[in-house]
Amino acid sequence: MADGNTAPTSDFLDQSEIDRILAQTAESQVRKSGGVLGAVSKSATPPRVEAYDFRNPVFLSEAELRRLRLIHEDFIRYLSARLALYLRMEFGLKMATLTTATYQKFTESLPSPTHISLFKVDPLVGIGILDINPRLALTIADRLLGGRGHSVKAERYLTEIETALIEDVVTIFLEEWCGQWKHDQELRPSIIGHENNGRFLQTSPRDAIMLAMTLEVNFGDCSEQIQIGVPYYTIEPIVKRMQARRQKDSAVTTVARAAEWQDSYNRINVPVRAEWEAFDITLREITSLRVGDVVELPGSICADTRLLLNGTAKFVGTVGLDTDRVAVQLTRKLPSEDSTKAKHDGRKVP
Repeated sequence: MADGNTAPTSDFLDQSEIDRILAQTAESQVRKSGGVLGAVSKSATPPRVEAYDFRNPVFLSEAELRRLRLIHEDFIRYLSARLALYLRMEFGLKMATLTTATYQKFTESLPSPTHISLFKVDPLVGIGILDINPRLALTIADRLLGGRGHSVKAERYLTEIETALIEDVVTIFLEEWCGQWKHDQELRPSIIGHENNGRFLQTSPRDAIMLAMTLEVNFGDCSEQIQIGVPYYTIEPIVKRMQARRQKDSAVTTVARAAEWQDSYNRINVPVRAEWEAFDITLREITSLRVGDVVELPGSICADTRLLLNGTAKFVGTVGLDTDRVAVQLTRKLPSEDSTKAKHDGRKVP
């Protein structure tokens, strides 16, 4: 209750009070952050904007895709030769596409009807998908039963006998694909099932990334496609090992090798010469020298004898007599820069 001198109060705030409280809160947050909201510091590096296609995400870089493309080109070449021998007829294969796509998008791109083989590769995780066009599958089955390999025009599902025949071709396909990774890990493929419609497959999450490859096949007068899809998490361990191996191979390592004496060095002759840097003399004084004249040298010059190997100064020593021969006792080795600055006659370049 309010008395007559006091204005009545309410437990509810009107709109003006709410706006005032919000303004004070925003101002305090600006003071704590030390600037104006939305302002960008001039000294900050501007952000880098890159285009990204959310409908077709790519989890592999261009270098990784290029390396995978080279591996699969070898796989296609070996597979084509092996299937030609197995079917006793030319089996042409050509890569059409190699890219990444979501599992949902990949399965929706599969035709209907079709022949799908589900496979697993031990010890990797995940299930792969191999799709063969029914016309191509029926043409291969006809060839395996003794036919001439003419294209079958029927659009139907494969029977159990035809599926069993195609399994042998699929096994060759998977063995060659796993054989391309033998340097990274030994893989063992196995067929775990067959389907005829890709829309009902649930072997991976809908948003899982797939490595998808499409092959163009020319078999007799039949020209169709084969598609293979492998989850990225299946080949991720192999890709990481492949990247680590390439980085290790490309790394420049300098290993200091200890000097080793070779037997072929024994017969190499190296000219050795000892010299002094005594003093400078004019050309007139040199021409006035006669036999019997005495040239004075400092007494410390004997301890500053330079030894040249093949015209390059390498050591400094003390000259003396050893029985009836003049010898030089080495006292120190000249640095490499002194050696490079020496002329062929042993004198230093000024």
